[in-house]
Amino acid sequence: MTSHELTTIGFDADDTLWQNEQFFRLTEKRFAGLLAEHGEADHVSARLLEAERRNLAVYGFGIKGFTLSMIETAIEVSGGRVPGSVVAEILAAGREMLSHPIEPLPHARETVEKLAGAYRLVLITKGDLFDQERKLAQSGLGDLFDAVEIVSDKSAATYARVFSRHGDGPGKSMMVGNSLKSDVVPAIEAGGWGVHVPHELTWVLEHVEAPTAAPRFRQIADLGQLPALIEGIVTAG
Repeated sequence: MTSHELTTIGFDADDTLWQNEQFFRLTEKRFAGLLAEHGEADHVSARLLEAERRNLAVYGFGIKGFTLSMIETAIEVSGGRVPGSVVAEILAAGREMLSHPIEPLPHARETVEKLAGAYRLVLITKGDLFDQERKLAQSGLGDLFDAVEIVSDKSAATYARVFSRHGDGPGKSMMVGNSLKSDVVPAIEAGGWGVHVPHELTWVLEHVEAPTAAPRFRQIADLGQLPALIEGIVTAG
């Protein structure tokens, strides 16, 4: 592969460039505490996950859908007896999540800066439009990307469309992210490279088996290893 055959690199945002899942876990723990008289924490969390799974097609991904799922779960596990004060606490927890400062992950800025200019960089993230725009603005990384796509979900068709719009098609593109299900597998299915950067906290609904047999699958320990990986791919061609 010659250098011009890899022209576009897509980056996931949440838990790839900055912390995200840890705030959901902390809020879930707080939520379980609010409903302690109605069930053990594991039971409350399991019911919440069921609600989230049901509601994804309606609310999509993000904090607002998570907050609505918490309220729904509170009503269910309490048999409709959850007091208004608890609902108010749940809403307050959701608002706090929506205003939490951004914490970039190690090597995020230096890696994006190193690749900017040499490749077309596209931020591809799913979730609530306002919240994702807020996080990108606070991260200070926005100006380094040639394009930003905030999508409702990530599929092979999504990557084919995005990489054709902002690059030279998925065959000359790479997607980098912490989720095998959303960032890696569908990008490979679309014909691109998929680079997995594991995060210690990944939502259970994002878990799938790694496509280890796929020729275009790669895994790195952190974003700091990405430039060398890309150089190796380019040089090998």
